[in-house]
Amino acid sequence: MFYGEEYGSGQASFKKILKWQISCNPQKEEKKRDDFQLKIERNTSFITSDEDLIVWLGHASFFIRIGGVSFLTDPCLKDLPMIKRQVGLPCSIYDLIGIDYLMISHGHRDHFDEAIIHQLLDQNPKMELLLPLKISDLLGKKKKNIKYQEAAWWQQYRLSEDVEVFFLPAKHWNRRFLNDFNRQLWGSFLLRTKDKSIYFGADSAYASHFKEIRETFGSPDICMLPVGAYKPSYVMSEAHMHPGEAVHAFRDLGGKVMVPMHYGTYDLSDEPLGEPVRILKDLEQQGSIAGELLMLNLGEKYRLHQEALVSNTKS
Repeated sequence: MFYGEEYGSGQASFKKILKWQISCNPQKEEKKRDDFQLKIERNTSFITSDEDLIVWLGHASFFIRIGGVSFLTDPCLKDLPMIKRQVGLPCSIYDLIGIDYLMISHGHRDHFDEAIIHQLLDQNPKMELLLPLKISDLLGKKKKNIKYQEAAWWQQYRLSEDVEVFFLPAKHWNRRFLNDFNRQLWGSFLLRTKDKSIYFGADSAYASHFKEIRETFGSPDICMLPVGAYKPSYVMSEAHMHPGEAVHAFRDLGGKVMVPMHYGTYDLSDEPLGEPVRILKDLEQQGSIAGELLMLNLGEKYRLHQEALVSNTKS
């Protein structure tokens, strides 16, 4: 079975990828001079706290506690194959215990790290995985001993807590090996309680699904949206968003707070690491962002009940 027809496959053609590989990056020198680095606030208190909050761990990895239930998203916390992580973690991987649910958006290696997933399962024996359709096939021989649920777009997972979790579309694609193109689904997530909602956009290009999500569920309070890995556009535009497109997606969603992600952690594309931040700050200064822009440091705590950014140093 193949997925993705509704929003396109999301993957650039081989011809475009080859052109990228043999072409010179026009921002090569600018990229060399760019000294941007994400800031880290060393912090473990968010793990043991009983507060509802959001903490960014880098790339698309967040610790979320909402309605007293803890979630971890796309936990890629180390170097990738042949790609070095550009920034450390605010805590040790071994500190990540007591996690209720692990949410995986798709099978790409910067979102699905099999070794880390199994380590987290060992540390959290009661943890349940919330997955797209067929992603459990990537869990290996230990799959039969893992508690998990899979969902298609627009479906709701079954949770016993007073937190609703829905699996929603994204314009992207999936491939883990040479012969499994789009044989596993991908997507985004909405977490919702009676008084708070969080949208985790995962990996996505700009498309109509953002408006459709708002029309179906209303406007999320907080929107975590990817803003990196967008150049060259002839390769990346079918799978990732330019910061300006992410701002349009935020407007489509009608959210209150935009939390950028998927930048500064891994060097995956041609733009300088700090370019997404500079573009977003320019757009904010111009008044182009229809809501609050929240640029989180790694380890920084965003307390949901206060709806205010509180740094670890003030905790």
